[in-house]
Amino acid sequence: MSTRKSWGGAYPIARALPTVAGRALRRYGFQSNELALRWAEIVGRQVASMAAPERLGRTRGKQGGVLQLRVRPASALEIQHLAPLIVERINGYYGRQMVSALRLQQGPLPQPPAPRQPPPPPDPAVEAALAERVAGVSHDRLRTALLSLGRHTAAKSHDSGGTRRP
Repeated sequence: MSTRKSWGGAYPIARALPTVAGRALRRYGFQSNELALRWAEIVGRQVASMAAPERLGRTRGKQGGVLQLRVRPASALEIQHLAPLIVERINGYYGRQMVSALRLQQGPLPQPPAPRQPPPPPDPAVEAALAERVAGVSHDRLRTALLSLGRHTAAKSHDSGGTRRP
């Protein structure tokens, strides 16, 4: 008899993200993914718009590490002057001395994801055709899922220049 546990089907990707991201971030010296994921919350939006954490290196004999930041070239001088405040905010967030110094590297910052556009309003003709097609489905959740799939398919075919036939 096997004692192997089954995954039990699909689960949200958000549940696996900390594990996967954690492995990748540990390669760059981050023991937790919190500093990278909550950067704007920890240092403030203004500093986060000018710099991003890249690597946390350990120093011998010193408590805390050296945090390497990618900084926009035009903001390097300002970040250099704000370095003590940034170190204080990071250490205050963690409640211990996690960072003792900053190392700045000038270069472009990673682009934030583009904001999602709201879906276009449903076309009444498409809605009527979809409702007619799923009228024979007696299971409520299945009918709702099929309607959602039909709307999504119709919107995608409209975006790609196709016809809006469900």
